[in-house]
Amino acid sequence: MASGYRGDVTVGECWSALSEDPSAVLVDVRTAAEWTYVGIPDLSRLRQNPLLIEWQSFPSMEVDPDFAARVVVAVKERGGDQTTPIYFLCRSGVRSIASAKAATSAGFENCFNVIDGFEGPPDEDGHRGRKAGWKAEDLPWLQR
Repeated sequence: MASGYRGDVTVGECWSALSEDPSAVLVDVRTAAEWTYVGIPDLSRLRQNPLLIEWQSFPSMEVDPDFAARVVVAVKERGGDQTTPIYFLCRSGVRSIASAKAATSAGFENCFNVIDGFEGPPDEDGHRGRKAGWKAEDLPWLQR
């Protein structure tokens, strides 16, 4: 176990896991503003939707004290339980580590951090989404 959660996976490994296991869940922990303006993973070809649950809320960026409880409810509404594989995604793989740890503390056994997140680190020109992450790996996504 990777200090408080099951482990780290690449975006490709995440996509494969979601493709192979219909019970697996992707939780996008970015802010509503990021979902709206940057985009969200498109899981429609897997007949799924990501769970959109903010770890922090813009503009205060305070951690939602009810985050883990909201994950519990959302996963159970999907028919999942404490053993459901849950993949946490943020912009670059930092907030998703904290959220995976929080969900593990709430009793989930299979929480994973998606390395490089949706946009990854900035490239040489300071732009995200080109060097690593969901967008750079050309995985399906959409604007809301």
